[in-house]
Amino acid sequence: MKVTVERIDNHKAVLEVEVPQEEVGKAVNRAYQKLAAKVNIPGFRKGKTPRKILEMRIGKEAILEEAFDFIVPNAYGKALEEQKLEVVSRPEIDVITLKEDEPCVFKATVIVKPEVTLGQYKALKIAEVKAEVKDEEVEKQLDDMRSRQAKMIVVPDAVLAKGDFAIIDFEGFVDGEPFKGGDGQGYPLEVGSGSFIPGFEDQLIGAKSGEDRTVKVTFPDDYFVKELASKEAEFKVAIQDIKRKELPELDDEFAKDVSDFATLEELKTDLKNKLEEAAKEKAEREFKNNVVKTAVDNAQMDIPDIMVDDRVNIMIQDLAINLENRGMQLDKYLEYVHTDMNDLKKNYRESALANVKVDLLLEAIAKEEKLEVAAEDLDAETLAMAETYQTTVEEVRKIITEQGNIGALGRTVLRKKALGLIMDTVETVEQA
Repeated sequence: MKVTVERIDNHKAVLEVEVPQEEVGKAVNRAYQKLAAKVNIPGFRKGKTPRKILEMRIGKEAILEEAFDFIVPNAYGKALEEQKLEVVSRPEIDVITLKEDEPCVFKATVIVKPEVTLGQYKALKIAEVKAEVKDEEVEKQLDDMRSRQAKMIVVPDAVLAKGDFAIIDFEGFVDGEPFKGGDGQGYPLEVGSGSFIPGFEDQLIGAKSGEDRTVKVTFPDDYFVKELASKEAEFKVAIQDIKRKELPELDDEFAKDVSDFATLEELKTDLKNKLEEAAKEKAEREFKNNVVKTAVDNAQMDIPDIMVDDRVNIMIQDLAINLENRGMQLDKYLEYVHTDMNDLKKNYRESALANVKVDLLLEAIAKEEKLEVAAEDLDAETLAMAETYQTTVEEVRKIITEQGNIGALGRTVLRKKALGLIMDTVETVEQA
């Protein structure tokens, strides 16, 4: 088999592959046998139709096309191996020559994994990230706990203010006509929450229970219901009641009600300890991210768009799975957050690009340092996955094997080893 490679640009390459006539003949015979077993021709049992009869029935081109499907996968795989090419796209195949009595020639256009030119990645000097917890953060936690324990009480003579809950009936009109979804009965609106159209809540401030108000607003230009975007609307609003939160006293009794602690001081100490632990974990993650980002910035790589697109798609698939586990479909989620698939992909693109760069960097370091994966490394990673997903090691191995992801598991281990090498050599310096 002959293979030549032409590089079109930094990302694209074209392989021209010539498969010997002998291999073509074998593929044609396989194609004939497969088609003969499928095509029903009167007077012949399936699989026993003479080749000339079959060619007359379906055409010789059909047999050659079927043979080509046998030729390409094996020849393409060997061509990549021979040329030591790592590709990140499905090949675009073009037939050049396809005859039974001649070598078969085809071209495969592919996107090649980019080369990474490493910069400094060992002995990096990175500023420490401090884990600090202020007393105000503990107080906010306590305030949130009080808010969750608060009772909503009706205040008959209250004047509606921010933070109050207005129990309202409302009906909206555009161009004098009511519109779908523009009405509600007994709706509990927290004034100042921003949950209604901008300007709606502000126009209720100062009202009292039993009062009617007319609210005039304009829907935002990017409103998720396109028919209402930029439209002026008028709402007839009736205020049934005004409710306010009645917060519990912040004392030892409160601590007993919301926790296993006997005193408020014990509760505060526990909250601070938990906040400090969370802050420490966050600081460690941030420090590690800073280390990796510095190593990435020191390297040079030109990322093809398809690698970023593929990573975006993986991120969206993960989102869809997480949503399904919580009982929500992706399309409903997009409606809820007032966006669409195109915007979601745009939002993920920057993170996807950063993730691709990190993977390429770590793979390049693993290659440069000649890191290897041992059987015990795979066992440790499999055990970690089993603990994460709360299942057995055997089940994880079964899934990995069935999905053909053993190679991906090995690459994950290599990347972790490369990351460990970077972190083992980093030097922490004081913040400027």
